[in-house]
Amino acid sequence: MKAIVIKEFGGPEVVQVEEVPDPQAGDGALLIDVEQSGLNFSDLHQMAGTYLKKNDLPFIPGTEVFGTDPSGRRVLGIIPSGGHAERAVVPAGSVISVPDFVTGHEALALGIQGFTAWHLLRTCARTVRGQSVVVHAAAGGVGSIAVQLAKAWGASRVIAVASTPDKRELALSLGADAVADSHAEDMTAALLEANRGRPVDVVLEMAGGRTLDQGLAALGTHGRMVVYGTASDEPSTPVRLESLIGASRSVIGFWAADMMRTTPRALSDTLTGLFGMVKNKQLKPVSGGSYPLDQAARAFSLFADRSTTGKVVLQMTEN
Repeated sequence: MKAIVIKEFGGPEVVQVEEVPDPQAGDGALLIDVEQSGLNFSDLHQMAGTYLKKNDLPFIPGTEVFGTDPSGRRVLGIIPSGGHAERAVVPAGSVISVPDFVTGHEALALGIQGFTAWHLLRTCARTVRGQSVVVHAAAGGVGSIAVQLAKAWGASRVIAVASTPDKRELALSLGADAVADSHAEDMTAALLEANRGRPVDVVLEMAGGRTLDQGLAALGTHGRMVVYGTASDEPSTPVRLESLIGASRSVIGFWAADMMRTTPRALSDTLTGLFGMVKNKQLKPVSGGSYPLDQAARAFSLFADRSTTGKVVLQMTEN
């Protein structure tokens, strides 16, 4: 079978497509014929050797696949690695049936990124109706879903932060009430202005560095910041825990892999909810393009440069 093989750590330039032996499914696992695989920022960290759990070289990256199981069932599979290939082995507990009204591309958008958006808002931030929510990278895979979920769940004001006018326009079309430029010199002031001069209740933070520092300063009393990435690679100012007491603020970390590992039913329960919202037209996953496997390096380059929106996938088959 064909697969992406990473033989040295680095950026998109280390992506190679090679013929490798088919994987073998042991007890409690299924061999999936992969039609599409989803790109995630975790792939870039895996390839760079900077992921929370470092891979041994060589390895096949890719953490989510859409395809068919041995019975022909349409499925979404979540795995630690090995997804960017024509076939992948997925633990049976991480295989989710995909209903006919959800396309493969949509299923991948709702996989890790949809799962993350759901739990950032529900499990970590515990958002309630009438609160303001800031979504960074609002045109991306997680952000584009988080904007829609926050609005559907009754946020009083969804503030979308994005880097270009087109991305900010996309966020508005998804239901955001206001937008802010991610390049704003004073993000605190930009968020307060977008929230009509008031501090914000929730910030979904994935940039780190100055953006995290200034986002924390924009939080109001009982405000919550959920940190789920450090895309800027800039160090943030260490937070003095005592500084959180005065306004009863919280800073919460989230890694989707932890939730999936510690709560076995979380994946299936969350995807059931997300599929239902798609069926009820409360949620529309955003397609960021589909690339054949032999153009994987280009796809990863565009992804790394933040040139994409929504969900980007690699296509393993012709259809």
